[in-house]
Amino acid sequence: MSTPSKPLAGIKVLDISRVLAGPWCGQMLADMGADVIKVERPVAGDDTRHWGPPWLEGTAESAYYLCANRGKRSVTIDMAKPEGQALIRQLVAQSDVLLENFKVGGLKKYGLDYASLKEFNPKLVYCSITGFGQESPYAHRAGYDFMIQAMGGIMSLTGKPDGEPGGGPVKSGVAFTDIFTGLYAANAVLAALYQRRDTGTGCHIDMALMDVQVGVLANQALNYLTSGNVPQRLGNAHPNIVPYQAFATADGHIIVAVGNDEQFRRFCEVLSLGHLAVDERFATNRARVNHRESLVPVLEAALAQRNIDEWLAAFEAVGVPCGPINTLDRVFDDPHVQARGLKQTLPHTQAGQVDLVANPIRINGQSLSASTAPPSLGEHTEHVLNDIGITPAQQQALRKAGII
Repeated sequence: MSTPSKPLAGIKVLDISRVLAGPWCGQMLADMGADVIKVERPVAGDDTRHWGPPWLEGTAESAYYLCANRGKRSVTIDMAKPEGQALIRQLVAQSDVLLENFKVGGLKKYGLDYASLKEFNPKLVYCSITGFGQESPYAHRAGYDFMIQAMGGIMSLTGKPDGEPGGGPVKSGVAFTDIFTGLYAANAVLAALYQRRDTGTGCHIDMALMDVQVGVLANQALNYLTSGNVPQRLGNAHPNIVPYQAFATADGHIIVAVGNDEQFRRFCEVLSLGHLAVDERFATNRARVNHRESLVPVLEAALAQRNIDEWLAAFEAVGVPCGPINTLDRVFDDPHVQARGLKQTLPHTQAGQVDLVANPIRINGQSLSASTAPPSLGEHTEHVLNDIGITPAQQQALRKAGII
């Protein structure tokens, strides 16, 4: 529901997407104050409702579904039937934004494609999210995060080199491409709404998972485009900075992120290896990258002599960036995470309450996170249809026919 104090108060979003990239975009817009109506299939709902365990205790809601749908209202409509399509069009008539992630051309047969819908709502911002975009030799293919991580190059950069134990390509531990696509899509929607303010007309946003994956290759993409050399997997090491990686200590691993030569000097002093900072092979980052094979074993041997807490205290005292590799229980027990309110607890109609991850954006000291939990399937169908003038008798008939 819209919150008057939030930036997108008064904006209505119809979210007919499912799984992660589209719902993540919708959740971002809901956090910003938009009224986001999530349209789901009767009975089954969003696929992710069934992607468990784990499940929220006392409910049939999966943790996966809960991660991407806070702040929305849920309405069940069978858009494969003409009556359902008519309801969608009525909702579109009152919407500012539509989010969808059907296969290219999949909504045209229902009359719910952009060309059809803009005829009676020319102000509509219509955001399509697909694997490969509207115009691509792969446009007909389905797009899945894991597959796109492979095709888009990130797996060639993630993991240990082939010659090392456990070597080989590795995907990210979360659906990296889907989430980035949701964030890019939300940015695109905001830009389109800003443009509409001046032009009075909406537009069609074409987001592709593959495009986004290539777009977030960042420095690694430029390493290749600048040099022509294909970057290789380095495990936890960094291609452009040394030392910037994980190191084993006497009782576990820490991350050391030395970002400049002065930090390297202080790092070496803590290790009682001050001579390395004036060695011409290691005195500059350029030199350290060129001689990492000589430097890193020396650092590894020194760091193995003391435990995690001792090293963290010593490095923090002199301003050398470092940190532990936390499991998720330690993440949510971390004083920073608690102080910043990154775990939020909201009321839930079935479970009583639900723990969620809050939106990390803060404006004027206030968290930009929705105040309502992810909705139960069809929780708001009656209210949403009331808003567009569907009478109780009509709703009863639609339920009997399986349309809602």
